[in-house]
Amino acid sequence: MITLTHYLTASAVLFCIGLVGIMTRRNVLMILLCIEIMFNAANLAFVAYARAWGDLGGQIVVFFIIIVAAAEVTVGLAIAVLLARQLKTLNADEVNLLKW
Repeated sequence: MITLTHYLTASAVLFCIGLVGIMTRRNVLMILLCIEIMFNAANLAFVAYARAWGDLGGQIVVFFIIIVAAAEVTVGLAIAVLLARQLKTLNADEVNLLKW
């Protein structure tokens, strides 16, 4: 039987994978992908708690997280395309346009 602990463990592992990916990768697209993995880890935890407690509140929160993730991907990819056109690179260390 799969319990709440199994879902939360899988969620924690996914979140840690995303966090390590953000800290180690320098490509903007890979960083965006790792953020999406972290969003999905949070979604898994919310759905697991919603199922365990028999409440739909967690699933409603997941719906809004998916909306925010879609907006983040749209804006992030637009920025990545502009960076690739202007700087010919997607390396986060070489990008200093967003600094004052």
